[in-house]
Amino acid sequence: MTDSRNNLEQVGTAGLLQAVSHHLGHDMAPEWRKAAEATPRHRFLPDRIWLSSDGDEFALCDRGHDPERWFAAAYADGPVVTQINDGQEVDDLSDALPSSSASAPSIVFQMLELLGLEPGMRILEIGTGTGFNAALLSHRLGDVNVTTIEIDPDVAELARANLTANGYAPTLICGDGSQGWDAGAPYDRVMATCSVREVPYSWINQCRPGGVVLTPWCDDWSHGGLLRLTVTDDGTATGRYSPDSAFMLMRTQRLDLRLFRDVVLDEHVPTESTTTLDPWAVADSAFETQFALGHRLGDLWYAWHHDPEVEGVATRLWVATTDGDSWAAVDWDGAENTAHYTVWQHGPRRLWEEVEAAHRWWLDNDRPGPDRLGLTVTPEGHTAWLDHPANGWPLGRPS
Repeated sequence: MTDSRNNLEQVGTAGLLQAVSHHLGHDMAPEWRKAAEATPRHRFLPDRIWLSSDGDEFALCDRGHDPERWFAAAYADGPVVTQINDGQEVDDLSDALPSSSASAPSIVFQMLELLGLEPGMRILEIGTGTGFNAALLSHRLGDVNVTTIEIDPDVAELARANLTANGYAPTLICGDGSQGWDAGAPYDRVMATCSVREVPYSWINQCRPGGVVLTPWCDDWSHGGLLRLTVTDDGTATGRYSPDSAFMLMRTQRLDLRLFRDVVLDEHVPTESTTTLDPWAVADSAFETQFALGHRLGDLWYAWHHDPEVEGVATRLWVATTDGDSWAAVDWDGAENTAHYTVWQHGPRRLWEEVEAAHRWWLDNDRPGPDRLGLTVTPEGHTAWLDHPANGWPLGRPS
């Protein structure tokens, strides 16, 4: 039985590493291959996981009832949801919201490569999750050089058990990762396994000059992008993005706004106008387009409303500020080759004009994608920039 189980682990790991190398476009570095072979992924997954296919709702996969599907998910190059709704049970899985997961291995190793780790370096990981990342880091750097922090007590307990069972003992803290862990600072590297809408300055402050902060990025308009910042002697950090990697948002930065509860109220009296800008060109466009627009629009978010039960309206695009103070709605009547769309706006800001200005900026600058965008973080805030830090604007509101 033991030989059979070991063989399954070896075959599963070998196939997974082949998929990761294909994603990376080159063979994995020997040190990471050794770490992966010593740390079989399935050993870090709980018996109950949630899987989806083609964007459908999540379905529970229980190892005891469906071991083959569970094991296949463990060694597929894809994310595995390990907790929903912050650990709260739900009666209807259509209400399931992922709150913790094991990231796709290809993204895991892509991030590990971007860190540029060397022996003896000390690292702080934000978001322990299953403990798999921390195990790989401990294998590479040694337990004493790895600190990992997890906000959810149940997730932290499971990670600690997984790490112990597999012979690893990094420093594991149950706490708010947005605060970092000052007791272990300074670090050579800080990495997050959750996305952020703003980079906590504590991460910069706890990283050595010349050190690297690596985090998934998620602004309110778009999702995806890996941000790699280098910390300078004056306590600032600046860097660029790698494209397309979606992670769950850090819990302390979640946006809990509902259009018809918090934003659009019955007593609002909006102004009416028209626009020639196709709403799909800004809110249902390619990832690269939305990523760039998000860096110009800063604090704006959107939501589609199909069949809103409004006469003459087939689809409505809502745009709102993250404080819920202003909103806009753009209506499509369902006709083909529409030249004009009706716009409704309320609040102190004219949000659709801001969207139009951002789109013109994107066109005027040859349609930049994530590879041309960067971010500088200081104690005072965030500055987004195009091509060079000197060509920047405050991230919250474009100049």
